Amino acid sequence: MRRTRREVGRICGITAYYGQKEISKVLLDCLNRLEYRGYDSAGLAFLADSKLEIIKETGTLDELNLDLETTERKTELGLGHTRWATHGDVSKENAHPHSSCNDRLAIAHNGILENWKELKEELDGHVFKSETDSEVAAHYIEEKVGEMDMEKAIQDFMKNAEGSYAIALLDPEDESLYVMKNGSPIVIGVRQGEVFVASDVYAFSPYTEKVLFLEDDQYASIQNGELRVKDLEGREVEKKFREVQWDQKTSDKEEFEHYMHKEIKEIPQALARLENSINTTQKERMCEFTEALGKHEKVIFTASGTSYHASLLGVYFLQKAGIEAQALIASEFKNYERVDDETLLIPVSQSGETKDVLEAMEYSKKRGAKIASITNVPHSTVERNSDINLRIKAGQELCVAATKTFTNQVYALTRIAEEVDALDFSRDLKETVSEIVQKNRQNVKELAEELKDEKDIYIIGKGETYPVAREIALKLKEIAYIHAEGMMAGELKHGTLALVEEGTPVISLIPEEGSEIVSNVKEAETRGAKTIKISPHYGDFHMPETENGDFSFHSTVIGFLLTYWIARKKGLPIDKPRNLAKSVTVQ
Repeated sequence: MRRTRREVGRICGITAYYGQKEISKVLLDCLNRLEYRGYDSAGLAFLADSKLEIIKETGTLDELNLDLETTERKTELGLGHTRWATHGDVSKENAHPHSSCNDRLAIAHNGILENWKELKEELDGHVFKSETDSEVAAHYIEEKVGEMDMEKAIQDFMKNAEGSYAIALLDPEDESLYVMKNGSPIVIGVRQGEVFVASDVYAFSPYTEKVLFLEDDQYASIQNGELRVKDLEGREVEKKFREVQWDQKTSDKEEFEHYMHKEIKEIPQALARLENSINTTQKERMCEFTEALGKHEKVIFTASGTSYHASLLGVYFLQKAGIEAQALIASEFKNYERVDDETLLIPVSQSGETKDVLEAMEYSKKRGAKIASITNVPHSTVERNSDINLRIKAGQELCVAATKTFTNQVYALTRIAEEVDALDFSRDLKETVSEIVQKNRQNVKELAEELKDEKDIYIIGKGETYPVAREIALKLKEIAYIHAEGMMAGELKHGTLALVEEGTPVISLIPEEGSEIVSNVKEAETRGAKTIKISPHYGDFHMPETENGDFSFHSTVIGFLLTYWIARKKGLPIDKPRNLAKSVTVQ
């Protein structure tokens, strides 16, 4: 049976471990680096004295940790899960791991089982404790184990399950771990006497750099520390390990109250790291990228969210360099694409696991397009399925909001445009961005106090500042919970002015003196708007004058800082905003 990957599912983080370390500490450590994938609930399952023990709670990992503080668990096998709920309410019953009847098996699942109802109907006599599709996997495999051995049961499940999934399964009876993959990301790390499993390589980055990526329709077994990889027929598959080199280790918040604030402050260092990489280790990749641009008649970016806004800037820069390009939101790609064998597709993705982006890539490759991607997470699915890849070297972000990854994406795109047509972008961004953060701290905090109770904010830009306006609006929505709209300044008079009344905040991004945006600001002011100018020439912000794309970086940083301080003054959960997850690995 062919498995499809079409319906909405969940964006969760799963992990598992075999080894001699204190297992709860290892699993929680890995889950902390996966919590950007969801924080509605979390749970762990352990194998203790050949019996299954499950602990789970709604809320963040902090809530789960309270249940673990009093007990030290010395056990070799366990798995963990952090959830972003889409199928079933946020509740302890719906939290993972899920177990089968009599705790025979435990599973942690990322993805969706599209035919879960049909599978469930085959399971007469099974008692279900949750509303999730995921629990069906545990019961289905348990049912089949009554008829065949465990690996045959897993093969049967994978052949009959429809959807996209990564599943870790703990079998207390055989003291084994199993990992199954179809569509959703999963990676295995190894070192002497230990095996780590996670949704991405960052999760176990402090422990090992030797990793193995499961492919679709493969499963792995871990028994007595021995790792084997097999296909749907049970044939052993050659293990292809990679050595992952880390540019930046995960760190704590240090003196910062929130990761978002810390990550904004890290933008200059992230930009410098990428610049050095492009000039040295990624120089050849950059050449391949620019050569590909010259060989294709069509250049199409595809991305989602923040990465889409970076792609819009990429289109702007390439147009300036004489290359016609367009950007399509990945979720609508098939509705608007014009892909053929003359197309260069440029997927842009922080995680490299965004489901809509992967589907746009698959669709384009079937039509003969060449793929040149821009990603952050090393060895992601997007990277591995690309002909050319450029890494933005931003390091891991633990806040859901993308900040330093956005600026690094934009920097990579300016360098590509520069290589194509010798455009002149400055090379002192590290210094200028650092100065902007330092010199505008008080202004931003005072403005945040004025805006924190607003319900609507409009941000207008033109040319290079239009994508930035959209990005700032996105941040205000997702972090400050304010309805915000980023738009082309010239479109203000086509409808939106009807919403402007006395005191309505309108933020304008004005890179040069005498910009046409100034007249649009006047239009808003005559309707009573409270206008705020982000500019080196107008308003109260301290910004250097520039005649190139650097203003997009400067105005972005001001927008990020403003969003952060508004949310902080409102007492909001800045790093973990409601209803959101960072990596959208499902449609």
